[in-house]
Amino acid sequence: MPFGKVTLNDGRTIPEIAFGTGSVWKRQDATPYVAQALQAGFVHVDTAQAYQNEESIPVALKETSTSRDDVWITTKYWRSGPFGLLGIRSELLKSLERLQTSTVDLYLIHNPRGLGDTIGNSWEQFEAVAQEGLARSIGVSNFTKPDLEELMSTAKITPAVNQIRLNPYTLAEQQPVIDFCKKHGIVIEAYSPLAPITRYPGGPVDEPVRKAAKRLNATPVQVLLAWVRSKGAVVVTTSSKTERLQEYLGAGDLPPLKEEEIAEIDEAGRQGYVAREGKGLMERRLGSGVTISFKFDPSMPTQVSSLGTLWWNRFLRSTLVVIILLGLVLMQRTYMSS
Repeated sequence: MPFGKVTLNDGRTIPEIAFGTGSVWKRQDATPYVAQALQAGFVHVDTAQAYQNEESIPVALKETSTSRDDVWITTKYWRSGPFGLLGIRSELLKSLERLQTSTVDLYLIHNPRGLGDTIGNSWEQFEAVAQEGLARSIGVSNFTKPDLEELMSTAKITPAVNQIRLNPYTLAEQQPVIDFCKKHGIVIEAYSPLAPITRYPGGPVDEPVRKAAKRLNATPVQVLLAWVRSKGAVVVTTSSKTERLQEYLGAGDLPPLKEEEIAEIDEAGRQGYVAREGKGLMERRLGSGVTISFKFDPSMPTQVSSLGTLWWNRFLRSTLVVIILLGLVLMQRTYMSS
């Protein structure tokens, strides 16, 4: 059935698919792309203070003659570097000013490691802005099960959503927090749902997705979005192309995947790049054809969030390459001096 709405634990309903202004649109004027998404049929826009493009949304609404009341707007709070210095309420007021609205539909903690305070104290301030009416619903993003357990130990309001990196290759890592959210009525929002195609093509997920696409006369992209829906999650995705946006929305017209198709995709995800994207196994293929793998100690703090893991991975990749290059230089110098 077409993409509809999901009921949150606070009684409000959130559109099942969102156009995100993160990814390649960060620090850019996203107005033409938001406008394109609205014209294609999206009624949910996901942005963030840290994306530095919240101003694009009201401009796009005006350009497309779209009423603010007809669009669900999500934004997020981040306290890191130059962001979030004024505190949660003041930063939300600045976001509302940029968005040209008196209230936001959903306000999220962008990352538990980007707070500058305890999770409990920060959530108390989120509860306050919700009670004040500055945010109609409140939730979190990139929270693990332990993060949510810490929040819930003092919370008066249960988060409405937890937005996480979710696709077949991260399912194994995310299953504990998915189960926790289901138990407490917290809706999962899935970003990077198309990573098996956009980041890791040629992996084991490709075959079961291809088979399901053939049966449904659909595209692999649409099957992956149908898989996300099978997990009860709201989709957050993006594109600069109208035809791609229409392809995304067309996934809502597909019949549900069969249970055996979901199981095959799940299993393929566990056999694929979940270690690289979720558990920290990274590989770099050198010109000589040698593959170097590095496995993080599971107790390392990098597991605390997908975003933190991504940054840590990039640092380690760069460090590893520098070490290898230095080794090659030293070997060459030793050889020439002998």
